[in-house]
Amino acid sequence: MERCDLGGRRSGPVWARRAAAAAPRGLIVNIIHSVQGYHSKTIRFLNVAFDSSGDSLLAGDRQGNIYVFDLNGNRFNLVQRTMQACTALAFNLRRKTEFLVALADYSVKCFDTETKELVSWMRGHDSSVSSISVHGSGRYAITTSTDTAQLWDLDTFQRIRKLNVRQSVGIQKVFFLPLSNTILSCFKDNSVFAWEFDTLHCKYRLPTPIEGSVLLYKVFAVTRDGRTFVAGGKSNHLHLWCLESKRLIRIIQMPEKVRAVRHLEFLPDSFDGGSNKVLGVLSQDNIMRFINIETCKLLFDIGSPEEGISTAVISPNGRYIASVMENGSLNLYSVQAFTQEGNKPPPSMFKVVQDGSKCILETNKLIMKVTPGRSEGPWKSKGSKIQTRLLKLQANTSLENKENELPGGLNKKRLQALLKGFGEYPAKYRMFVWRSLLQLPENHLAFSSLIDKGIHSAFVNIQNKYPIKSRKLLRVLQRTLSALAHWAAIFAETPYMPLLAFPFVKLFQNNPLICFEVVATVVVNFCQHWFEYFPNPPVNVLSMMENVLAHHDKELLQHLIKCNVTSQVYAWPLLETLLSEVLTREEWLKVFDNIFSNHPSYFLMIIVAYIICSRAPLLQCNQAVDFEYFFHHRNNLDITAVIKEAYRLMEATPPDIHPQRMLEDFIPLTKGQYPVFNKYPTFIVDYQAQERERIRQDEIQYLRERQLAHESEAKAQEQKAEDEAWYRKQKLLQEAEEQRRKMLLEEEERLAEQRQRLAAMKRELKVKELQLLDASRRRFLSYQQDQLQMELKRLDDEIARKASMREQETAAAVQDVEVRRMELETQRQLFEEVAAEGAAKAEHKRRDTEWRLQVLRRLRRDDQNREQRYEEIVKLLHDNTVKEAELLKAMRETEEKKWEDVIQKEAQLEEEQKAAAAADEHRKQFLDDKINDALELAEKLQREDGCSERLCDLKAARTERGVELQHVPRSGNICLNDTSALVPSLHMSLDSRRELARQERELMAEVRRLRQRLTSQAKTRHPPAHFSATAWTP
Repeated sequence: MERCDLGGRRSGPVWARRAAAAAPRGLIVNIIHSVQGYHSKTIRFLNVAFDSSGDSLLAGDRQGNIYVFDLNGNRFNLVQRTMQACTALAFNLRRKTEFLVALADYSVKCFDTETKELVSWMRGHDSSVSSISVHGSGRYAITTSTDTAQLWDLDTFQRIRKLNVRQSVGIQKVFFLPLSNTILSCFKDNSVFAWEFDTLHCKYRLPTPIEGSVLLYKVFAVTRDGRTFVAGGKSNHLHLWCLESKRLIRIIQMPEKVRAVRHLEFLPDSFDGGSNKVLGVLSQDNIMRFINIETCKLLFDIGSPEEGISTAVISPNGRYIASVMENGSLNLYSVQAFTQEGNKPPPSMFKVVQDGSKCILETNKLIMKVTPGRSEGPWKSKGSKIQTRLLKLQANTSLENKENELPGGLNKKRLQALLKGFGEYPAKYRMFVWRSLLQLPENHLAFSSLIDKGIHSAFVNIQNKYPIKSRKLLRVLQRTLSALAHWAAIFAETPYMPLLAFPFVKLFQNNPLICFEVVATVVVNFCQHWFEYFPNPPVNVLSMMENVLAHHDKELLQHLIKCNVTSQVYAWPLLETLLSEVLTREEWLKVFDNIFSNHPSYFLMIIVAYIICSRAPLLQCNQAVDFEYFFHHRNNLDITAVIKEAYRLMEATPPDIHPQRMLEDFIPLTKGQYPVFNKYPTFIVDYQAQERERIRQDEIQYLRERQLAHESEAKAQEQKAEDEAWYRKQKLLQEAEEQRRKMLLEEEERLAEQRQRLAAMKRELKVKELQLLDASRRRFLSYQQDQLQMELKRLDDEIARKASMREQETAAAVQDVEVRRMELETQRQLFEEVAAEGAAKAEHKRRDTEWRLQVLRRLRRDDQNREQRYEEIVKLLHDNTVKEAELLKAMRETEEKKWEDVIQKEAQLEEEQKAAAAADEHRKQFLDDKINDALELAEKLQREDGCSERLCDLKAARTERGVELQHVPRSGNICLNDTSALVPSLHMSLDSRRELARQERELMAEVRRLRQRLTSQAKTRHPPAHFSATAWTP
């Protein structure tokens, strides 16, 4: 058998070499998931599911690991870790890489096998999801729990509809019918409804089964064509329904070993068109039987009581069967190995012949019994209360042969012959042979009633005395001992009962019923007279063994007596442990193969044979401790020799001392109810039970009082601790308060220092700011002073230039005066010549000269006034600068004084500007007057000349100058702090003065040109006369 251990691997091969189709028992591979560590353990698989092709298998374990097994590619991959157990699995039929998993938190998740990412998370159930059914289109899915069924859209992962039922009814299963749009819902009250998927209207309801065939439906299966519906439950009957006619067409009766059906599934066939004929039935004995529903023949089965099946799934292509075993592993079977004729085992030597009168159909000829196709198995007679096996009997069968016949078609004589030939039974069939030899009744109801009583008080804390590593083994031992104690009270008082039952518990840990009945059968038959001297060891049984030992090995007995070793030392330890302490597992199984196949006295002979075969080491022992050690530990002994010696003792022991004379023959347990076991001193057991109960009550009272005392002490301690804690807390609070005060003081000091540093920094920053402001102000003032000095320099240059111009004009005027004098001299001479004309002209000349002299004087006076104005302006500028400095100083002192000074300075500046404007106006008016006088004089002198055009030009020029002077700003509000406004205003006043000076020079030049023209005209009109020199006489 190929085995695959997933371990901690995320991927890898499933098998090293695939098993052939004819592999034993059809098993391809056994898959386990073990975890190595300090406590090595195996993680149980819980659910499996095939995809639509049947070549991929999905499996989930208890820890939430989801594996995908590619059966064609021989690979497995860990696709998801949900960290919680899964309750149902299903592949998405539309998107092949997606699968649905129902988890223990009642949610359903969709994952992708390639990306290993979560696709969607569906919530809505309030209990565990038991099944997932996917529609044939792959677009819809139904999830079922005990209280509701929900319909989901797998494209949007949204819930479409929800089926709610009363809590008293409950849902068994809701699923899609194959190849149709019908939903089948099965409820716990045996009602089955069919719903139309599109409209969700009820199509029909299956009728109630006919009388006498009612069973509670638990599991269901439908053929691939959706026409046949099979239901089963806690019975060995299966109901076969035709969904087209809505009627019960057949009731199939399974073999008598089947008492309840746990799972149903049809085996697909490529050539049956979907009307599957082979049905797999998983029963309570963990065996899955495959039957033909038409012929009711048992075709094959998988599993065994020792290797039971928990659940199973068949691939859609009908090639594989995946089963989750009771031990948590995963088995993969090949269907081909079971269906081939060459792989079938040879027929059994025993065949069951059914009575013809009982092969008729029951209940309106619907009930058909399942008969084995390979070996006819027995079936239960319905009319009889005590089940009997119908065997092929010969007419001359003796009573002895009847006694040797065993259940299951076995014969005790033949088994004994087989045992003597091979020394032991085959390990594969040992448990089956034991069950047949012990004739176990398998009383499920009686055993369930014992189990329902719970754990017996005597074995509640058995783990303290027997610390077993396996929790499952400890739990089975505890339940088995509790069932024995509830069956007979003495077993609760027997101290060696765990030692006696433990070997069988370890063998039958997966089947508690068989384990209990084996132990009970051993106690009833092989432990006869053990409890007559309770609570002492069975002295009578030990005496029988001592008699046998004395008869066959007197020397060894004398040595034991000499060493003060009684039968309670060398025989009782072997009896109470059933030789499990001194034998290995294989030796013990071999010994009990022989014990169960012989009379109960053979067990005692095995003990004596063990002692006789150990005579050599025993004769070497002299201390009682050595004997005790020898009979409590394994020894180097040939168990085959011991078995042969026991058979020799059975034959060679005289009848008067033979234990067979004292012990009864083997009596199996009765069916239906277990026999009453009272072969013990009831008064002692009752007294011990009463004493134990009294002690238990006293212990409970003591524990209660101790609990009260502990509670009082705990309360006192708690109160004391609270008080101490309160005082500590107060002390800590005081210390904390003192510490906080110190911290506050330190913090205040730090804050004061920081404030001082901050104030110093602020002062430094303020000083730096003031220094920077003063430096910038000084730079600005120096810049202003430089600008003013440059302006003054320009003014000085202008004044010097004007002075030079005035000097030039004065020299020109002197020259003009000289010329005029010469002209006057000439005119005088002319006047002397022409008296009449000269008088008028002389007068005119005089006036002209006087006018020119006045003009010169006025010009000089204007120049002086202008120089005085310039000096005043310079003085005013200097005063303004001084006042601005004072103003800035005042601004630093107070803001209010600054604005007052600003207003005063603005007023003063405005007055000064007004005075300057008035002076300019006065000067302009004066110039205009003089120009007008000059023009009038020129008009008077030269009326006859053609100078009108020039005069017009002068008037126009004068008009333009007047307009320009009018456009010159007279005054304005100028802030002393706004140097950008002060400097342009100063430049504007200077430019206006320059313009006035330029116009004045042009006017003077024009006057000179006019004068020269007039002079030249006069000379041309009146040329000078030449007179002789005359002398003036007084």
